[in-house]
Amino acid sequence: MRYPLWKFDSVMLDEFPVLCGVDEVGRGPLAGNVVAACVILDFRAKPIRGLNDSKKLTPSVRETLSAEIRERAVAYGVGECSPEEIDKHNILRASLLAMRRALEAMGVPPGLLLVDGNQRIPDVPWPQRTLVKGDGRSASIAAASILAKVVRDRQMKDMHLLYPDYGFDCHKGYATQVHRDAIVKLGLTPIHRKSFCHDPVESEDLFAQEMPEEGLEILQRPA
Repeated sequence: MRYPLWKFDSVMLDEFPVLCGVDEVGRGPLAGNVVAACVILDFRAKPIRGLNDSKKLTPSVRETLSAEIRERAVAYGVGECSPEEIDKHNILRASLLAMRRALEAMGVPPGLLLVDGNQRIPDVPWPQRTLVKGDGRSASIAAASILAKVVRDRQMKDMHLLYPDYGFDCHKGYATQVHRDAIVKLGLTPIHRKSFCHDPVESEDLFAQEMPEEGLEILQRPA
């Protein structure tokens, strides 16, 4: 089967003709926004080649696919929550809020939401199905994960221009050793999530969050 993710979604079209994949990126980093995206693909058209979990794709492939998704999707939307909102609501609630904002930005009513993970989006009127590791199973969720990751990575590259000593262009805000050392030396910036960081004087207690699978991509990528 050449396009297993496309096939996974296609079998649901008789029951739900309008599928919408929803995913977020950036739950684990110590800095930056959490970004969500939603995508309605056209399953009557030729499949988009290469759709997969965004973490399994190179940056250049993600950029290429992001442009194709935006061009060929029936509709899409992007939403986000700031570090201040993450500190106020906690990361789970902020992630779900970013998803809801993405759906509001899309402006097209879906028939069924396919949501990555095991948490339903609160306060939306459409039926939902959660899919653990859905970005590697569903074409719609994979497309959303790619859009969200490209948007967030671009944001962190922009933040590198404002705070060049932290390495945001490389680690994208994740808790790499380079990032940890920069915070211990320089302190927190306005884009850091204070609830994720402890007292910078106590370096061994500085980081409240463990590195998620998404962040391991940064550490494992060849130099």
